[in-house]
Amino acid sequence: MVKLLYKPLAIALGIFAGSLAGKLVTTIWTKVDDNDVPPDPDQKEATWALVLAGAALQGVVYSVVKATVKRGGAQGVEKVTGTWPGKTADDLETAAA
Repeated sequence: MVKLLYKPLAIALGIFAGSLAGKLVTTIWTKVDDNDVPPDPDQKEATWALVLAGAALQGVVYSVVKATVKRGGAQGVEKVTGTWPGKTADDLETAAA
């Protein structure tokens, strides 16, 4: 039951994480380049170095922020309900069998 109730919270946390990550990317990128955001890969004037650096930055920031927010949300739910809302070692063993 907790896992079912956790789904809407996880969606809201995902939206929050995306917004937070976008702001973080902008903050970091303004220290790297004069533009507020990394260039699009199809932007003619962008160099390969800027395009690849921007893509790498976005990938790392979004992944780390998403994992941090998702993990924190799951731990919060466990603290409140006493039940872990995500996968457990038992779930993985059952799936492998």
